[in-house]
Formats: sequence, structure tokens, C-alpha cells
Amino acid sequence: MRSTEPDDRPAEQPHAPAGVRLLGPADIRELAARAGVRPTKTLGQNFVLDAGTVRKIVRQADVRPGETVVEVGPGLGSLTLGLLEAGADVVAVEIDPVLARLLPGTVARHVPGLTPSTGGPGAGSSDDGPAVGSPDDVAGADPDDATDGVPAGPDAPVRLVDATGRARLTVVRADALAVRALPGPAPTALVANLPYNVSVPVLLTFLERFASLDRALVMVQAEVADRLAAPPGSRTYGVPSVKTAWWAAARRTATVGRAVFWPVPNVYSALVRLDRRRPPTTVATREEVFAVVDAAFAQRRKMLRSALAGLAGSAEAATAALEAAGVDPRTRGEQVDVAAYARVAEHLRARGDLPATDPVDLSADPPADLPADLLADDVLARTRPAGDG
Repeated sequence: MRSTEPDDRPAEQPHAPAGVRLLGPADIRELAARAGVRPTKTLGQNFVLDAGTVRKIVRQADVRPGETVVEVGPGLGSLTLGLLEAGADVVAVEIDPVLARLLPGTVARHVPGLTPSTGGPGAGSSDDGPAVGSPDDVAGADPDDATDGVPAGPDAPVRLVDATGRARLTVVRADALAVRALPGPAPTALVANLPYNVSVPVLLTFLERFASLDRALVMVQAEVADRLAAPPGSRTYGVPSVKTAWWAAARRTATVGRAVFWPVPNVYSALVRLDRRRPPTTVATREEVFAVVDAAFAQRRKMLRSALAGLAGSAEAATAALEAAGVDPRTRGEQVDVAAYARVAEHLRARGDLPATDPVDLSADPPADLPADLLADDVLARTRPAGDG
């Protein structure tokens, strides 16, 4: 009897290198042991063991051959290889220096025909400089030692190029929240198994900073996925839901079991697909809209006329702005969509009731002891009226 399960074998792609071998459980553990890598809770590291899960992520991201995909937190390279198998050019941003150093060698051993290059920010032309060493040389090189063939300096990207000189993999060693530019062609998709502890701020930061991104497919903690995709009025609707909706339409596409990770996490994961759309039309700035959102959710289940009183200066001023925006002042924040929040911010701005706001600081560390299910709300509630600390 033929199986009705979807076929995870990759289709032939004109840009995809032949013979790409994805990582399995034995490969993952061998790589980790050889490099002395121990997954840490601090960096939210859980490595994907299952090739079928990798291909599902790539498939649901609609990765196109030849496009540039940015991956945050590539870890040991499971998803990186899946993206390369589909024909994408990958820019991988990795904060862990050991993993950043390990990734090019792993890819070079699993993707035939790729060689290291030490060139500049281009796509890997012949002017990029000579190829350096073997895959093993890259894996064992010291990123701070130019004599090893890896560009000097902790932030210099390492590239693997194909026979035409095209950069197929670029590894950027950096904190994703600090990245404001990426080498090479502008990425059109973000595809990542995001570390649990920074998933929402990384996602929103990249949507803000890289306008070329037209979609994202991310694997996150299941509860965070629910918050990202929640509609107004639902139990999980909150700050992450509204701020995600500013940038994109989000939907949860699949649940991912715990057994596909090493180490096995305590929670289930899920895939979330985001497709960029235009923010609501408004004269209010994004910071002003987000300040209204933060105030609306600062005290759950509170009517908006009371929740926004501090921001507007009084309950009366909040009521006037809400009514002008077509929002019932007795409504609670959980029931209001992003377009309505934009209208409220616009009317508060017109009345002169909105104080100056500081830009949202998504790189600030959340409290160390914050429960995982509240982390997404905390890391997004960072826009405050200037001077309030």
C-alpha cells in the first residue's frame, strides 16, 4: 500500500548543488563532540536532528532557487544545508563563535563543489580573492587569526563559493539584534529555527531593518507561535500579535514535536509563516503606535479609557481619542486590531497628548527569571514615554 505521507525528497532544482547530504542524529552528535559544543540555555540552543523537519521548513518557506535567504542561529547547520539543497544562497548570522567557525567546514563537507573565499561583500566574483584551504581548514581555523585563511577580525564574514564564484554561503559572526546590514544581495526571506529566548525581538528587528524581506518562516516555541499569529479577541492575543501584524500577516502552519531536537526541549515548537504587508496608513510613527499598544496591554483586562489614561494625560483625553478613532472606550486591548491602534495613536498625536517616545530597544535583556510563556510579551514592551525610564 502506498504511503499518503508527503514526499520529503527534494525536487530537482537548477541552482541546487547535486549530492547535498543533510545532517542526521549521528552527524549532529559527532559534530558537537568534535567541536566541544554543549547546547546552552543561555543562547536558547536546540539543534534539529530530523531531515524531514528541515525539508518541511524549507518547503513551507517557498524557498526559490537562486534567492538570498537569511538564517539566524544556524547552529550546527541542519537547516543551512536544507536551504542550500533547495538552491538558495544563504547568509547565516551566528552569535556563538565556535558554531560560526564550525559551519563553513560542515557545509563544505556536505555540499560538493563549494570552496572557501576571503573576498569582499560581493556575491563571490573572481575579484573576491583566492580560495583558502580545504573544508577541514575552515572548520579548524581561528576566526581571529588571518594566517589560518579566515578573514581577520571577529565580525568578518566567511564565504563558500561555487565553481562560478557565486557566494552560496556567507557566515556572519554577530548578535542578530545588532545586525543592521548584511553582505551580498539583499535577502528576500528569513528562514530560521530561532532561539527561544530571543525569537520575537529577532523576528521583528529583521522585518524592520530589512525591507527586502517579503516573507519569513520561523520555528519558535509553540506558545510564542500562538501569540504571533493570534487574531484580536483570542485568548493569546497580545503585544507580540499586534506588533507582528504591523509588519506582516502571520499564521501558524505546523506543530513540531520535541523529539526532533537535541537536546530535547521541555516544550513543543511550531512553524509560523509571515508574509509582509504594508503597515496601516497613518501619520503616527511606528514608535507612537507601539507606545499605545504597550500602554493598552500594561494591565490586562483593563478598559482602554483607563489603560491609556496615563499615556494620554487623563481618562477624558483617552476617551476623546478613542471615540475619534471609532473605538469604544470600554473596549479592552485584547479586542483591538493594529489598524485601530494606529488610528488611536494618530488622534492622540493630533491632540498633542502623546509624549515623545524613545525607539523600541529590542536588544535589551529581559529578566533572567521570566517564565518562557511571558517572555514574548516582556521583550516587546520596551517603548516608553521619554524620561519614564
